[in-house]
This record gives sequence, C-alpha cells and structure tokens, in this order.
Amino acid sequence: MMKFRILALAGLFAVAASGLAAQTLDALRGPVPLDTEGQPPRMQPMRNTTEREIRNYPEQPPLIPHSIEGYQVDLNGNKCLSCHARARTGESQAPMLSITHFMDREGQFLASVSPRRFFCTQCHVPQHEVKAPVENDFVDVDTLLSRANPGGPRR
Repeated sequence: MMKFRILALAGLFAVAASGLAAQTLDALRGPVPLDTEGQPPRMQPMRNTTEREIRNYPEQPPLIPHSIEGYQVDLNGNKCLSCHARARTGESQAPMLSITHFMDREGQFLASVSPRRFFCTQCHVPQHEVKAPVENDFVDVDTLLSRANPGGPRR
C-alpha cells in the first residue's frame, strides 16, 4: 500500500513538473511543437546612441552603442579600427581600444592589435530595442554590493 502511494505521488509530481516545463517552453517558443521549427521573431532596431552603456559586472566588455550593420570585420579588414585604433581616436573622438587588446597570450605588448583580439564582435555586441523573452531578476554588481553593505564601505 505504501509503495502504491509513493508511485502515485511520484506520478502526480511528474505530471505537475511537465506542465510547468511546458509553460516555460511556451514562453520561449510560443505554441510551436518541439519537432517543428517556428518562425523567428523580426529583428528589432539597434540602439544607436553616443551614450556609453553601463557595465553590469567587472570585466564585462563594453557594449557597442551604435549600429555596426555593414561593418567589415574579417581577415581582410576591421572597420571598427577606423575609429577605435590608437591613431584614429583624436579625430573620431571614439574610445581607444583597451590596452589588453595589444597583448599576446604571454602578456607581452605588441605594436598593433593582437590577432586574438581582432574580431571585435566575439566579445562586444550592439544592443537592440527588445523586450526580454522571459522575466528575470538580474541585479548588477553595484546594486548587489550596496544591498549587502547598506552603510557603505567601512574604513
């Protein structure tokens, strides 16, 4: 009799869990069955501003605050460097590449951008005006630290 109750309880739990999983899946996929590829959402416009985005955590690569549509970033060239290269920031008024972009794997500084840092969009991404597909409660590191220590830093 006890075995039957445990099996029944496990069955109810499995049904409830699968219903919850299906609701979460529906929020991301919509009503499209798993074995069918749904229609992707339309691309939303890029945020195109001169304002620098606030970083959410230490060491986060800066976000790209402007459109990069049509930019060439491949083995033959890098359009980003026409503004962000060391020699071009005076005329463009764009921020210069971080000094870390001039270091090789051994930490030695190079005269030009390191090949491993040449493809900007591996780390840096433009922003689009979109609504988050699912709700989240993400909190940036500064907010998290201020909650943990409401009196401020101790000296």
